[in-house]
Amino acid sequence: MNRGPFDFRFDVREDGVAVLTLDRPESLNSLTFAIYGQLERLFLDLEHDDAVRSIVLTGAGKGFCSGGNVDDIIGALFEADAAETLRFTRMTGAVVRNMMRLSKPIVAAINGTAAGAGTVLALASDLRVLSERAGFAFLFTKVGLTGADMGAAWLLPRTVGRGVATELLMLGDKIDAAECHRIGLANRVVAPEAVLDEAIALAKRLADGPGLALAMTKKMLVNEAAMDLDAAIEQEAQAQALLLRCRDHREFYDAWKEGRAPRFTGR
Repeated sequence: MNRGPFDFRFDVREDGVAVLTLDRPESLNSLTFAIYGQLERLFLDLEHDDAVRSIVLTGAGKGFCSGGNVDDIIGALFEADAAETLRFTRMTGAVVRNMMRLSKPIVAAINGTAAGAGTVLALASDLRVLSERAGFAFLFTKVGLTGADMGAAWLLPRTVGRGVATELLMLGDKIDAAECHRIGLANRVVAPEAVLDEAIALAKRLADGPGLALAMTKKMLVNEAAMDLDAAIEQEAQAQALLLRCRDHREFYDAWKEGRAPRFTGR
């Protein structure tokens, strides 16, 4: 498992929670070519890191992530040809795809503004904890680009509904934490000083939980988005039949019979 060096901080705690901190506070944690590439590979590698059972994604300083760096990425892409540009956009999408395919839960601790690509990294996380001072801004159309970037047009309607998603992606207006919570973009809104602690507490609950059951739940949520009802019910029947034969479910039963808390192992 590659643990760096990265152009961000990545710390694995003894309780199985890994904290990934985007660490370019001077530019509100803007992303570079190198950071995109490192994130793409890391979220792929984490599938096989047994020391990590859940991940917290956050930003250093006042911002969560302001998206792609204007000088390092946008300026450079004006000098790139079409093939090079497509390789870049496919890489950014691969970051989101790897986050969604990772069987381990990701909790975004959104300590400040999430803009552009930062909004999609937050969307690709499984749970989102926002500071009262945080907000979202889907800025793509405001800079002359499609609002459908990195999977945003797939993810956002499934989170807030098509009508609200259309407004957010087309207008690009900033929405504050209270509005994020109202429309379902935020799972929790807390005081600024409590954001990371709340996200870590959620991630620890998930890390201590039945890992295989959580992984299957995440997989079903993604897979069933493209299914009709009959296909979804059948896939859930097959998935549940598998989980009914696994050790964590038996551990629940044994613990219930013995009057103790279950000790899940993710098997």
